[in-house]
Amino acid sequence: MKKLLVCAFLVVTLGSLSFTTRFGLDGYEIFLNNKSVLKQYINQPLNLRVLNLDQAKESDQLRIVYKHCRLDNGTGTGRGLALKDQSGTTLHQWSFSNEGQMTILVKELRLAEKKSGKNKLSLYYTARELEKGEMLAMISLK
Repeated sequence: MKKLLVCAFLVVTLGSLSFTTRFGLDGYEIFLNNKSVLKQYINQPLNLRVLNLDQAKESDQLRIVYKHCRLDNGTGTGRGLALKDQSGTTLHQWSFSNEGQMTILVKELRLAEKKSGKNKLSLYYTARELEKGEMLAMISLK
């Protein structure tokens, strides 16, 4: 009887863990205007994370929501985004307040792409809580 109770307890405990949120992982979501186009949790299996914006208009907006797991409200401090080319050169940087979402115009991405000589571009997130920064996605504008 004791073994049956222990087994039942383990089944219930392990089953309840499968419904918990992704505690302990930073995550982000990128929206083109109001449509979600990329959602990722850090430390998930590697995927290509390519953000295809070839059909986007210059007036379209990218909105990035980054949640830090160790913070009460999830929003980092000293937040910013950086657009880098394939050699790691920063082409453009944006700074944001410690509240709200981070929004940039597709037009700004296209201008940076022209300046870079059509190099491959990547979007990075930085914050005081994330020392090295995090590559969010490669940007495809063609």
